[in-house]
Amino acid sequence: MLFVLASGARDAFSHAGVEHGADTQTLSTSPTSSWFTSLPWSFEPWVVCLMLVTALLYAAGVTRMWRHAGAGRGITRMQASLFAAGMLALACALLSPLDTFGARLFSAHMIQHELLMLVAAPLFVLSRPLAAWSWALPHRSRSSLPSFTRNTAVAIPWHAMTAPLGAWVLHAAALWAWHLPVLMALALENDGWHAAQHASFFVTALLFWWSTIGGDARGSKRSVAFLSLFTTMIHTGALGALLTFASSAWYPAYATTTAAFGIDALDDQQLGGLVMWIPGGVAYIVAALAMIGRMLGRDHETPHATTIGNTNLAEATRGTSRERQRPAAPATSSNLTLS
Repeated sequence: MLFVLASGARDAFSHAGVEHGADTQTLSTSPTSSWFTSLPWSFEPWVVCLMLVTALLYAAGVTRMWRHAGAGRGITRMQASLFAAGMLALACALLSPLDTFGARLFSAHMIQHELLMLVAAPLFVLSRPLAAWSWALPHRSRSSLPSFTRNTAVAIPWHAMTAPLGAWVLHAAALWAWHLPVLMALALENDGWHAAQHASFFVTALLFWWSTIGGDARGSKRSVAFLSLFTTMIHTGALGALLTFASSAWYPAYATTTAAFGIDALDDQQLGGLVMWIPGGVAYIVAALAMIGRMLGRDHETPHATTIGNTNLAEATRGTSRERQRPAAPATSSNLTLS
């Protein structure tokens, strides 16, 4: 799909304007210009700044944590690599030509959304950014985090949003609401609403994945996590099927933009529905299989073994009692967690 988009990009955008940040990009027509650089990249300053701040804070936190507790302690090298992969997925979704294509092709828009919700979001959850960001703070601020996160004004909303039912409802509501024709049209016509759409997809996906793969799922929690994954696969697949088998195009805005790519709006919509339906469903199956692998591995863990994540905000930022009892850890590791 990405190859098809790229192969027709120069011709399509030489006859049509571009939106959502691509208006500042100059499409080179020189015969010697690179095919890669001639694509309409999107560099919204505020998006780039947010991503840079996010990455720098994570790097600073991990560096400080490893300096105190040793390399690979607190946050493992694998988790740091997962964060880097998540940032790469986020860049592909928001800074690459895919963002510009999304204003012209519904199918490209769906690929962009899947990257945000099914690739970047779970990678960030598994990389434990809260712990890293907390260690990026000055010592005094970091020391006050436990009391802050236990404050009822913070703890109660956090628990409600990250509880399986709450996260499931928020994510499902965002997904279905933004695919209503009236809201999709609003997002395509206005950059602010477009940013709100992507933010709601990404944030609710973070909450959803936190509630399923971000915690120590045992017993009934394990069953709830599987149920959440299964039902999300079902309802997202249903939305994808509705888009795929629709007899008419839902989004008139794409009727005037898809012709430059050699397809009509209905074919484009059906392709987008398939993207949501098939690859999206596979992502939830892979997550479920990964959970099974984790659970089987835990059968052989020692009593002091730790988990990938923790759904408690206070523990996610400062550490667990099991780690504080670990004799080999330095004194400063009382604020760490190997989840």
